[in-house]
Amino acid sequence: MTSEPELAPAAPMTENTFVATAAGNDDPPPPVKGLRRLMVWIIPANLGIFMLWGAVPGILLPQQITLAFGDEGQINVANLAIVSTIGAFAAMVAQPIAGQISDRTRSRFGRRAPWIVLGALAGALSLIGLAFANSLVGFIIAWTLVQISFNFAQGPLSAIMPDRVPVRRRGTFSALTGIGLMVGAIGGQIVGSIFFNSVVTGYLVFAVFAIVMLTLFVVFNPDYSSEKLQPEPFNLVEFLKTFWVNPIKHPDFFWAFTGRLLLYTGYFAVTGYQLYLLQYYFGIEHPETVIPILGLLSLVGIVISIVVSGPLSDRLGRRKPFVFASAIVVSVGFLLPWMWQDITAWMIMTFIAGFGFGMFQAVDTALISEVLPSAKSFAKDLGVVNIAATLPQTLAPGVAGLIVLAFGYQGLFPVAIVLGVLGAFAIWPIRSVK
Repeated sequence: MTSEPELAPAAPMTENTFVATAAGNDDPPPPVKGLRRLMVWIIPANLGIFMLWGAVPGILLPQQITLAFGDEGQINVANLAIVSTIGAFAAMVAQPIAGQISDRTRSRFGRRAPWIVLGALAGALSLIGLAFANSLVGFIIAWTLVQISFNFAQGPLSAIMPDRVPVRRRGTFSALTGIGLMVGAIGGQIVGSIFFNSVVTGYLVFAVFAIVMLTLFVVFNPDYSSEKLQPEPFNLVEFLKTFWVNPIKHPDFFWAFTGRLLLYTGYFAVTGYQLYLLQYYFGIEHPETVIPILGLLSLVGIVISIVVSGPLSDRLGRRKPFVFASAIVVSVGFLLPWMWQDITAWMIMTFIAGFGFGMFQAVDTALISEVLPSAKSFAKDLGVVNIAATLPQTLAPGVAGLIVLAFGYQGLFPVAIVLGVLGAFAIWPIRSVK
């Protein structure tokens, strides 16, 4: 009786073959310096970007506009809406373009590193320009440059997961990314409130912090050289089509994009408008003294939720249940300040909503990474999907401003609840992820 020959183990996939043949649900080659180091450094890298997203549009920019135009609530709401909306659309265009360029970059430092560093440097210079703006046109130009520059860093950074992390570890990596993202966004509000009366100094601090964190990430986590990768021919028509997520050709990609867009918009339409809510809805005379407490409450909820949800998602092999649970918990949180116009309700809400959104953030990045069509265009495709994350955070003051002008501050809460629930149901049709 002859025994069947043993199959030889598959040869490890090289960087060249991975980029040429793989999709988002394939395991990439192992990181040059190991996965553990990458997992440690992804937190400060995201902090470098998301702390300024938390501080500038939610705290420093509204305060700067108030100082420039006077303490006129309706005028400031309108001006902030204009600046935020224009900047958000710049971000929407910038990330896919940055991703397209990143995917095609050939250098001994890899495809992503040059743009992460250059984007951080240009963004820091733009923040310094914003610090000295004092007119509506100046705010628009400077904030638009900040958005474009940092999205040129954020787009390639987001491609690190499908580039380097095996599928079975993406829930944990997503949780760590989520910690950096949410601790950055909330921590940015806390630190931003410290510079409430020193806006220029605040901008300088965030500019330096972003450059340092992103540069250190690149230095300590080198990538494979991309010099020998076969360049893809550029097709302008095909590139323009990437701004439209085709629900027939890539249905899972489409639904993941839609779900993220709705959930993020609902959450940040309320939390991203915190300064004006505290001032004009709850009547807090010195909101900068309350924001650090609120930020800590939110951080506690977020961190507990993310630390538990990410690894649990890996163990169960499921992402969708965490998204549904997130929408329910966040909606319950938003009911409180809608029904009870008191700062105590807002404090309770920040913890509950933070806990709920942390559940979503823990699995969202992993879910997105598993529906990407091709390794040849990870950064470009993620640039499109990241519109659904970056756009709500930067556009939130503008969206919220329109809602407030039309329905008053109370109108924010039911709109946010509806968007969050719709976002959770948008995840349901995805077939490639449980």
